[in-house]
Amino acid sequence: MYRELCRNFYQTEVVPFHDEWEKQGNVSRELWKKAGDAGMLGVTVPEEYGGMGLDAKFAAVHWEEQAYSLCTGPGFALHSEIVCPYIVHYGTEEMKHKYLPQLIAGDMISAIAMTEPGAGSDLQGMRTTAVKDGDDYIINGSKTFITNGYMSDLVIICAKTDPTKGAKGISLFVVETNTKGFIKGRKLKKVGMHAQDTSELFFEDMRVPASALLGDEGAGFKYLMTELPQERLLIADQAVSAAEAIYEDTRKYIHERKAFGQSIAKIQTIKHKMAEMKTSIVVGRAFADRCVELLADKKLDNATASMAKYWLTDLQNKVADDAVQLYGGYGYMQEYAVARAWTDARVQRIYGGTNEIMKELISRDV
Repeated sequence: MYRELCRNFYQTEVVPFHDEWEKQGNVSRELWKKAGDAGMLGVTVPEEYGGMGLDAKFAAVHWEEQAYSLCTGPGFALHSEIVCPYIVHYGTEEMKHKYLPQLIAGDMISAIAMTEPGAGSDLQGMRTTAVKDGDDYIINGSKTFITNGYMSDLVIICAKTDPTKGAKGISLFVVETNTKGFIKGRKLKKVGMHAQDTSELFFEDMRVPASALLGDEGAGFKYLMTELPQERLLIADQAVSAAEAIYEDTRKYIHERKAFGQSIAKIQTIKHKMAEMKTSIVVGRAFADRCVELLADKKLDNATASMAKYWLTDLQNKVADDAVQLYGGYGYMQEYAVARAWTDARVQRIYGGTNEIMKELISRDV
């Protein structure tokens, strides 16, 4: 029932408007409110804070259905299954009661600011600082490639409270974007995912109270490492779901396209390519589903999540590239879903930690 609700939502509230949102560089704020009204945001948040207290399988249903729609604009998954869990797991009761109901209702849009112009996968290399000043912290620095950044009302900021301590000097802060000194930069012009707002953020002598600290001072890196496996599985599961959608779109096309007096679906080269794609997707889906089960049972470890992220995003890119080839010239035309899916897929191997970093993390367990 929940899958049907999500699928209907994307078909009626997202697909018809996505082209227009791609032109403007972000979805509408009304869409966020509609998603909140439909009960699609923060479903894993405990009931006492306005959520439904459901397990990770329900979260997976939602992010899979978004991937099936091939509409990458709404940043719901990051909001619901990356930002909300940080507040649930590490926030004070005051913070939870203040922000979670608004995030679940779609009244506030959230983001997490980790990446910096000079520090991507190397989180320890971040330069944003938070200096204690009486009962407050003064934050200075900048972030880039921040999903939901332009529309955000609430941002988790990663900053160094003690630059001399390396990873143990990183702390997290929950900050409202109307805070003095919080500056939103431009919406970044990306190769793909044009409807998903991605921006730069700047902090200039931004004063925040000590109550904005998320969890313990200096524990930020530990929190990031604890939560990143779920983020990486989210990316991985959306990757194999998008591959499934691309495959079905291509399967329909090859039956309609005629060449050499017949449907190209009858050409052996194409039949064999479709067989390869299908086999890879089925194998990938089995692994993704197993990882979702592990996540729901709180048994998903960093190495397994890294395997899923690296393998399944590579698979998504391979399937998208093969699909464009099967479409021929039409596959390079932006009005075709397969072309947009191809350009949207490329960043999956980069964000959430590059696939090269995933192999490094996996190798530590070998």
